[in-house]
Amino acid sequence: MTTNLAQSALETASNPLLNTAIFTVFVVVTLAIVVRVNRRRTETTGDFYTAGSAFSGRQNGIAISGDYLSAASFLGIAGAIALNGYDGFLYSIGFLVAWLVALLLVAELLRNTGRYTMGDVLAFRMRQKPVRAAAATSTLVVSFFYLLAQMAGAGGLVALLLNVTSGFGQAVVIAIVGVLMIAYVLIGGMRGTTWVQIIKAVLLIAGALLMTLWVLALVGFNFSGLLGEAVANSSKLGEQLLNPGNQYKNPIDFISLSLALVLGTAGLPHILMRFYTVPTAQEARRSVSWAVALIGLFYLFTLVLGYGAAALVGADVIRSAPGAANSAAPLLAAHLGGTLLLGLISAVAFATILAVVAGLTITASASFAHDIYTNVLKSGEASPQQEVKVARMTAVVIGVLAIVGGILANGQNVAFLVALAFAVAASANLPTILYSLFWKRFNTTGAQWSIYGGLISTIVLIVFSPVVSGKPVDPATGKSASMLQGVDFHWFPLDNPGIVSIPLSFLLGYLGTVLSSRRDPADPQKYAEMEVRSLTGVGVEKAVTH
Repeated sequence: MTTNLAQSALETASNPLLNTAIFTVFVVVTLAIVVRVNRRRTETTGDFYTAGSAFSGRQNGIAISGDYLSAASFLGIAGAIALNGYDGFLYSIGFLVAWLVALLLVAELLRNTGRYTMGDVLAFRMRQKPVRAAAATSTLVVSFFYLLAQMAGAGGLVALLLNVTSGFGQAVVIAIVGVLMIAYVLIGGMRGTTWVQIIKAVLLIAGALLMTLWVLALVGFNFSGLLGEAVANSSKLGEQLLNPGNQYKNPIDFISLSLALVLGTAGLPHILMRFYTVPTAQEARRSVSWAVALIGLFYLFTLVLGYGAAALVGADVIRSAPGAANSAAPLLAAHLGGTLLLGLISAVAFATILAVVAGLTITASASFAHDIYTNVLKSGEASPQQEVKVARMTAVVIGVLAIVGGILANGQNVAFLVALAFAVAASANLPTILYSLFWKRFNTTGAQWSIYGGLISTIVLIVFSPVVSGKPVDPATGKSASMLQGVDFHWFPLDNPGIVSIPLSFLLGYLGTVLSSRRDPADPQKYAEMEVRSLTGVGVEKAVTH
């Protein structure tokens, strides 16, 4: 009965023509802006990768929030709060606290030391080719899995919001998202991509604010009253909706996930690259401050939206709807504003996907062209024009691979892809960055052991975890929560490997450095130069304009 109610609510309120029209308007407007802000062709690497470092801290902070707040943040967290209450909000806390790590340990130091990619920082005082190859490999893996999750999520959003239920129809929309993503990157480079992210952030936060105020107005701006209604409408949990332990029953698994979320953000390549789009380290720090404020505000909105969906729509209706938890925000929009508000929320959700995948694509293409092509294959002898040409071609290849991968993964449980991206970033990238910035003895061998060890251990542990196979079948749905149905080859007991892979990466970086210190000695002069530059910014202008 509840399944029929949920489906009829979406079908009654949803107007595919209106949703498509709103989304088309967004695409046309953003493409026009991308063309306008990028009339001068981006032929130099600085223009294409970092928009000439011409954005202010405020602009970059808004863009970072647009890059960071994915569809999972909007749909997934609101749904998790609606169904699991307190535990769902812990996701928001983890994502927000992660920015303190980025602000205190990474943002300013990275901006002072590098130019375009994470490989610039790691290779500053080490042997160029092996370190850049390792950094590029990690960047491409993180970007691809994150990108694949977003593209596959596009298919699910189509089914949910536009009533496109056929596999072919969803494949077409995934392809359209991929083509638009490639267009944004090729036409606008980082400058155009940044403006798309700024627009998307404004739309997302404005839409969430509108729905938040609407929900609070219905309960007389009494948040306690909203919580009371949510509890009353939750037949499964009742008062437990306000207490911990609904979703995270294994404390070790929760700690492991928290480690990945908190530490992974500071190692996400597409977030790190945004620090180079501002002219100074002070602006980089200011941009993180803006991002923290906007992201924190948005996550407060999700608290109201999640409990609002539980109170006004009902957890049982949400749980039985197409997309389950992801349907909470659309069902709430349909309940509040009918067809028009649902159409606007649909457009915001698609805008979210477009902005995130564009940022991921330009990061992956920059890493391949700058680190692999220019500094590994060409030994630093490629011209800026050649490098940008390779970056453009790489963006097309990545876009095509993302389209194919998104179509193949459509309908699958893609949550493990996001967890994999965060876990790899936390395990392979962050330990190596911190060692490189703060440990004088750290050398090339240590960097390789840390990156490849973190990368391999994370992937292996996730492949053999319950996320991929082995979770029990839910009697209500007849399906397992694992990605693969009907098989069980898991031996690692946790959903997220962070509690093992992150310390292991730190340990491998230490052992690799200590055991190879004689044949691969660190360069103390280079470390001294890096330390002065990272802390003071001296020489950064030369590095950026090189």
